[in-house]
Amino acid sequence: MYRNTKFLSTLLLAVCLNATAATKAIKFGKLWDGHRVVANAVVIVDDDKIRTVTANGAIPAGTETIDLSKYTGIPGMIDMHTHVTYYWSGVPGTNPRGRGQTPRHIAVTVVLSQRNGMKALEAGVTTLRDLNASGGADMDLRDLINMGALVGPRLFVSGAGLHGLPKITDMNEKVAEQIKATKAVIAAGADWVKIFGSTGGFDNVTGDETVSYDEMKAIVDTAHAEGHKVAIHSYGPVGAADAIRAGCDTLEHATDMDDATIAEMVRKKIWYVPTIDHNQYYVENADDVYKFPAGAKENLQDYIRRNYITAQKAFKAGARMLVGSDAVYNGFGLNMRELTWFVKMGMTNEQAMQTATVLPAEALGMEKSLGSVAPGFFADIVAVQGDPLADIQVAIKNVRWVMKGGAVVVDEIHNPSRPHA
Repeated sequence: MYRNTKFLSTLLLAVCLNATAATKAIKFGKLWDGHRVVANAVVIVDDDKIRTVTANGAIPAGTETIDLSKYTGIPGMIDMHTHVTYYWSGVPGTNPRGRGQTPRHIAVTVVLSQRNGMKALEAGVTTLRDLNASGGADMDLRDLINMGALVGPRLFVSGAGLHGLPKITDMNEKVAEQIKATKAVIAAGADWVKIFGSTGGFDNVTGDETVSYDEMKAIVDTAHAEGHKVAIHSYGPVGAADAIRAGCDTLEHATDMDDATIAEMVRKKIWYVPTIDHNQYYVENADDVYKFPAGAKENLQDYIRRNYITAQKAFKAGARMLVGSDAVYNGFGLNMRELTWFVKMGMTNEQAMQTATVLPAEALGMEKSLGSVAPGFFADIVAVQGDPLADIQVAIKNVRWVMKGGAVVVDEIHNPSRPHA
């Protein structure tokens, strides 16, 4: 018996509609296109692209019309930091990090990862940047989705992240090995290069630098020469400062940065992905899911406090900030909770919404294709119940319908028997 009927019904709906994508007209009571609000909007979609966006626009005769006039339209949202291949069955007695779970074949990991991706779609997230996966599972999932064999969000992936090389003592040798590793992950098919520049993750919030500036610089320069961008993970301030000095494209987590470091990040226009909410997720699941040791929740809560303070300072200093959930295991579907923190720190709702739409599209180099509902863009469009510019929780909790590339992949409006997640 298939246990996840919601996933299966969504999958079948998406497969059927992908096969029949053609011209469609979508009517919204209002549409926030990423920049402005259009009342009584009509969006004409040809196959996977948007043809026109107009107020009270005419609908060509014979065009399939989807009436969402009771809802607000927004661009498909983008999560800039996930781990889609980290799948947990939820079976009692097992632990997401491996306890009680048997190792999986790579093909099984790909199929299970799709379930995480579908939960992201149900949350209105049509694009993920995925930062670390083993065995090429992320690349396989991306490619299968792109060819239409599987249904899921658009994926920009890094393959396996690059780590420090503690067994090598000579810096020249370290640099040579990191250059070789960078070229290898790009040759394998990675879109981005990920560097684990410090300790930190799950219940570990130490943030000690593990990749030197020289190594970071060599990786960044090599990736840039190959036409690829680099994301650097650093929980602590030393690794963050070196990542900025090395010229990374996005800085992940980075807590306790001083004013000078933040100013340099702003000057270099490096994108900052603070991932505040992911540690809140760990706090909420520390006991029953992760079985973290005593004291872990207190350490995580202290890190959240400092992470938020750092992010707020960065926002006030003019940093370019992006939503990244750092979603793993049962965190998929909660991808946009980071927006709550962004509004709390002083962003307007529209500014916060842009950190999940137009700005990550720019960071991905896809500002002419993703992140906005506009002519020529991919038809990645979401309908929400309510107005996210008045209440940010609408974008987080009230997604009711999702189109990705012109195909309806989530529909809780015309299939009311399916409960909302």
